[in-house]
Amino acid sequence: MEAWLGQFISELLAALALPQVGLVAVFVITFVSATLLPLGSEPAVYLVVKADPSMFWAVILVATVGNTLGGVTSWWIGYGAEKAVEAVKHHEPSHSRAMRWLQRFGPKACLMSWLPIVGDPLCAVAGWLKLPFWPCVGWMALGKFLRFLLYTVALIWLIPETWLS
Repeated sequence: MEAWLGQFISELLAALALPQVGLVAVFVITFVSATLLPLGSEPAVYLVVKADPSMFWAVILVATVGNTLGGVTSWWIGYGAEKAVEAVKHHEPSHSRAMRWLQRFGPKACLMSWLPIVGDPLCAVAGWLKLPFWPCVGWMALGKFLRFLLYTVALIWLIPETWLS
């Protein structure tokens, strides 16, 4: 069993090391994981960097772009959902504590879009509240870039080589 698993990991790493496969896979996975679908992107980023360390910055940048575009998609979903609800039903906007917090911090709150569980809905709520689009995108991109950079460096430093062989 261990031999099969080791062989599988070796073949997976070899496939992910190919720039035409690895970067596309990172983009798709990071994009999807930044929408409201539950998917983690850090393992894919880590595996591609581990397979070919010379691609570190390319992988980090592609992951940041994919994840930011996923956050932008969530922003637009929130924006469209708010318009649809308003068209159907005229009501007072919700003033929950989280909404008030987001309104208080404005687009800067999108820096927290990297957080697990709450980050993706945060982007949708920013759209719902019609927070300014481009400042939200900028803060999302900064938060996501820092997350991929720090997570990947930490994983490379923390996971011993013996686990992958």
